[in-house]
Amino acid sequence: MLSKRAKYAIKTILFLHENQQHTPISAKAISEAEKIPYKFLENILRDLKSHQIVKSLRGAEGGYSLAKEPSQISVSQIMRAIDGPIALIPCVSEKFYEPCLECTDEETCRIRKLFGILRNEMVSILDKSITDLASL
Repeated sequence: MLSKRAKYAIKTILFLHENQQHTPISAKAISEAEKIPYKFLENILRDLKSHQIVKSLRGAEGGYSLAKEPSQISVSQIMRAIDGPIALIPCVSEKFYEPCLECTDEETCRIRKLFGILRNEMVSILDKSITDLASL
C-alpha cells in the first residue's frame, strides 16, 4: 500500500509542477491547498530536498520549487525518496537488494520470480514522469 507520506509527496510535487509560475511556494500555502498537515509536510519537503527533487529559497518571498524539470522527476523517484524500496520483498529490489535469509536458492525460488515480475510491471508504470502524471 502506498504510504500517506508518499501520497502527500506526490501531491506536493504535482502542486509545484502545476503552479510553477508562482514558485517558490511556501510550505504553508502547499499545506493549505493540498490539505496536508503542515508539520507532516515539512518533514516530507526535507526528504524531497535531500534527494534533490525540490529546492528551497529562504526569506519572506521564499518557499519551494522543483529542483529539476518535471519530465525528469518520476513517481518512482518520489516513492523511493520517501519510503525506500518499491519491491515487496528485498531480494527483487534493484536499488535496495538484500538476500532473503531463509532462501536456499534464489534462482529457483518461485516466490522471488513472481514478485520480480510484479516489481518490473509496477516500476514500468511508476517510472512515469510528473509531466505524464499531470496529463492523466
